[in-house]
Amino acid sequence: MANNPDTVRFIEDQLGDLNIRTRTMFGEHAIYCDEKVVGFICDDTLFLTPTDAEAALFERTVPAPPYPGAKNYRSVPGELLEDRDWLQRAVQATADARPAPRPKKSRPTGSPSERA
Repeated sequence: MANNPDTVRFIEDQLGDLNIRTRTMFGEHAIYCDEKVVGFICDDTLFLTPTDAEAALFERTVPAPPYPGAKNYRSVPGELLEDRDWLQRAVQATADARPAPRPKKSRPTGSPSERA
């Protein structure tokens, strides 16, 4: 089931002070902070990637898979989505605990015959 665009906009607005972006993936959305994947918005629910970030910050989240067959992420209840300060701290802490993204490989230019 795809996300409601209003839900995605709301979460983006709540995180507006951070360096975030979302990307549509199979009708759902990946959420990036500082160019690191920090979670997903699936079925209008925010799921944050589990990390070694401050455990106390995530006490009120619930372990749950964002989609069938996935490992458990931190499902963020609606009342925490309303708490802009908490949400920004949680997303930034998740990003800070994630490894830097791998550099993208450059693609060869020209046709295959030109590269030979």
